[in-house]
This record gives sequence, structure tokens and C-alpha cells, in this order.
Amino acid sequence: MLVIFDVDGTLVDSQNLIVEAQVETFRRHGLPPPTREQTLSLVGLSLVPTFAALVGEDGPVDAMVATYREVFSSIIFNEPGRKEPLFPGAAELIEELRHADGVTLALATGKSRRGMARVFDHYGWHGVFASVQTADTNASKPDPEMLTSALSDTGFEASDAVFIGDTSFDMQMGCAAGIEPWGVCWGYHKPAALTDAGAARLFQSTDELRLALRERRAATLSNAMA
Repeated sequence: MLVIFDVDGTLVDSQNLIVEAQVETFRRHGLPPPTREQTLSLVGLSLVPTFAALVGEDGPVDAMVATYREVFSSIIFNEPGRKEPLFPGAAELIEELRHADGVTLALATGKSRRGMARVFDHYGWHGVFASVQTADTNASKPDPEMLTSALSDTGFEASDAVFIGDTSFDMQMGCAAGIEPWGVCWGYHKPAALTDAGAARLFQSTDELRLALRERRAATLSNAMA
């Protein structure tokens, strides 16, 4: 069974850093910043479509993307103790799954590979995920390329995978790839938006998600032995 996770809003609670970096980016470009709600509604997209949505395709999108990357990195590297915290139970969930027979882990995220390296450094996750699909080498969500690349990397069929995320973009991507999308309700999009976007199941806590994954794993192992 292949379990593919989104990162921001699903495993990592990066909202405060994202909002702070966006506010500073808009300030440096002399533009009024978006509201917190606007910013979080676009989490999950890659940076170019995010800023295109905020300032228009004719706006200074590329320059703002470069500024945002600079600002975000500056916050992380120059302020001791600042990091992107994990959601409650996320560390325990990944630790259980990484040692579970019959489970392979992967990531599909709008983060850059550099951003993921920071997360891996913070939480000791280097080598945990068999496939790491980022915005550097894939089309932005909800295009299914990240998920089809993860399937190709790991050799799984779409029917043997689940994709877990917190935004409507994640659910749409899962549907487009033919992978069952599961939505978590502690992230940045409302549950109704996840359902409307095609979520097969919704979870209120990592404990609920853990039980569902155990059940899915047991069913997969049982079918393999039949």
C-alpha cells in the first residue's frame, strides 16, 4: 500500500510562516498584502500560480516569487528556534507507518525540494519517504503529475494508493490521478470544500486517520494473501 501525504496543512503547520513571508513580500513590492484567509485559501499551489492569483498574471509574479523565497528562507535560517511545527500526532503517525509491513510512504507537496530538506533536517525524516514530489520538478496542483510521478517511482498502481491532504487542490489532484483522496480537517480548507472537491473520506484527528490506515493496510494484506 502506498500512502502519499501532502505536507503544508497536513503534516506541517506552516501557516504563520507562510502568512508572515507573504506580508513581507507584498510590503517590499509596495503592494497591499492579502488577508490571512486569502493566503491560506491558496496554500497547496506552487508559488507562481499563487502569486498570479493574488496580483494577476500581468503583475510582478516572478519577482515576488523570488522575494518570497528569500524572505521565507531568511525567517527560517536567521531566527533561532523558528521552524515549521508538526500537527499533533503527525510525528507518531509517520513513525508508525514507516515501520509498518506492507506500507510505502511518499510525499506530494507544493514546497520546494530545499524546503523539504529543512523539514527532513528538523524531524529526522531523511530516507523515510520512497518518493518526494515537489514543486521544483512537477506541475502545480491540482495537476496530477506529482501523484503519477510517485506511482512511477514506487511501482504501485493507483488502486493501491491513498493520497492524504488538506485542500481542495489535493482532493482534485487525487481524483485526477485515480487515487483515492482522503481529506484532513485540521488544515487550511474547510471540510465542505474538501467534500465538494471529491474527498472520499474526512478525518478530524490523526488518531482517526491512523485507525483508517491500519484498516486499509489490513485489508490490503488480506487481499494479497487470498
